[in-house]
Amino acid sequence: MSIKKGDFLLFNYTCKVKENNEVIDTTIKKVAEKNSLDKDKNASYEPLFAVVGERWLVEGLDEGLKGLEIGKQKTIEVSPDKAYGVRDPLKIRLTPLRKFRKDGIDPIPGMPVTIDKKTAYVRSVGAGRVQVDFNHPLAGKTLIYDIKPEKLINTDDEKIRAIIRKQIPSVKKENFLVDIKGSILGIEIPVEAFYIEGIQYIKRALSTEITKYLPNISKIMFIESFERPKTEKTKTEEKPEKAKTTQKDKQEPSKETKPAKAAYEEEPKKSQNP
Repeated sequence: MSIKKGDFLLFNYTCKVKENNEVIDTTIKKVAEKNSLDKDKNASYEPLFAVVGERWLVEGLDEGLKGLEIGKQKTIEVSPDKAYGVRDPLKIRLTPLRKFRKDGIDPIPGMPVTIDKKTAYVRSVGAGRVQVDFNHPLAGKTLIYDIKPEKLINTDDEKIRAIIRKQIPSVKKENFLVDIKGSILGIEIPVEAFYIEGIQYIKRALSTEITKYLPNISKIMFIESFERPKTEKTKTEEKPEKAKTTQKDKQEPSKETKPAKAAYEEEPKKSQNP
């Protein structure tokens, strides 16, 4: 079956720069380790999810996925104009070093910086001046992608979980409870996702994407459940055990201890006179 626009696809890839054959990204752990790309210990290596034709990927790669076959590896070459654009010399500027020092920044080549709310990269540091580049680091580069389509996602449950994984990658998608009843979708949020920064915006993004790609869903409910902490019973809460008595005990008073009334009646009255 050929991959077409609108398909929910999982695929593995390795990307390298054509000019120097440098591997810059991959979904395969062994390749990452071999090329020293595994510095982030929290990174997960698994097939990437994308809806084909939705421009979640660079244009050339997105277009190149169409027509591929599941399980068959393919190499796709992407030119700069369909990747991260051509380099623009006007986006390279000189900025006074004192501006960085004023903000407590000691710039070094390759460092990402924010200037006028725009991201740039330090190219060089000279005598009192810093050359910054507002071009993307991969601008002007031809990229080579080694692609292997792994699986098409077909069921609504799998599609919803794939979208959840895309929006909340730090939590396992299996930890979310998904329940579809007619056109209403219920998503129970696990405790570990309660306090993720921007969780309300993330839920809004989830709603937007799910209703866009699953037209049969008209309403989404997010459920957050809090349970009472389990604690041991305190001594005051524990009821003392009642002493067990036999039928004989009920019928015959103990010889050692007489009933209080009987003991009182048998006690001789004392004279009131000395």
